[in-house]
Amino acid sequence: GDVYRRDEIDSSHYPAFHQLEGVKLFDQKEMDSASHLKGEDWVKSPECQAIADDLKNVLEGLMDHLFGETEKKWSEDYFPFTEPSFELEIKYQGEWLEVLGCGVIHEEVLSMADRSERRGWAFGLGLERLAMILFEIPDIRLFWTDDERFHSQFKEGQITKFEPYSKYPPVFKDIAFWLPEDYVENDFFEMARGVAGDLVEKIDLIDEFTNPKTNRTSKCYRITYRSMDRSLTNEEIDELQDNLRDQSADIGLEVR
Repeated sequence: GDVYRRDEIDSSHYPAFHQLEGVKLFDQKEMDSASHLKGEDWVKSPECQAIADDLKNVLEGLMDHLFGETEKKWSEDYFPFTEPSFELEIKYQGEWLEVLGCGVIHEEVLSMADRSERRGWAFGLGLERLAMILFEIPDIRLFWTDDERFHSQFKEGQITKFEPYSKYPPVFKDIAFWLPEDYVENDFFEMARGVAGDLVEKIDLIDEFTNPKTNRTSKCYRITYRSMDRSLTNEEIDELQDNLRDQSADIGLEVR
């Protein structure tokens, strides 16, 4: 299904993407000894641990099936419908790439689905990120391009390595601001997307400073602008950057 959300800005994140979700429910008899457990008692039970172990085993097998033996890393996470929850990353082009989130399904979720007597696990898999690895596509924005040089390289049922075409030079701009107490980084990222759209390739935090007298914190971000199909001019990016500075003030950021 389609997913829309605020997210960080880099080559593997986009505010709209496609996700595959999977669920496995265990036989009632396998979980009979823990059927009365709820909350922390359930999370700490051997049965819950067995479900989590099965989940990790299945998904690691899926990654190996899709990509061959690859380096993997699990970390604890939070999702509202599972507990415990995990994130799986794999090594891609020398960097760790998040490919899916998963966990043991909350009892309340199963109860709302008229499956209160069952236990199980669930996962959500970002399809674009898997395609990036399989086809060696370096930037998630390419999935949204109309450029025939991209689309003509792929045929249904075939996995072929993406051949990069001309990559236009980036334009770098920095912005620094004092943070309000309720600062949420994804609010800034969403606003930047709204101003510059797909011309924003990535945003990196390059400096953070806390004034010892006022105890106020400032952050400085470097914004990389790059078009997938044309060269950008400093003039047009200056205009976007000025707009970004103006709208930063609208969300409570005091631009320096």
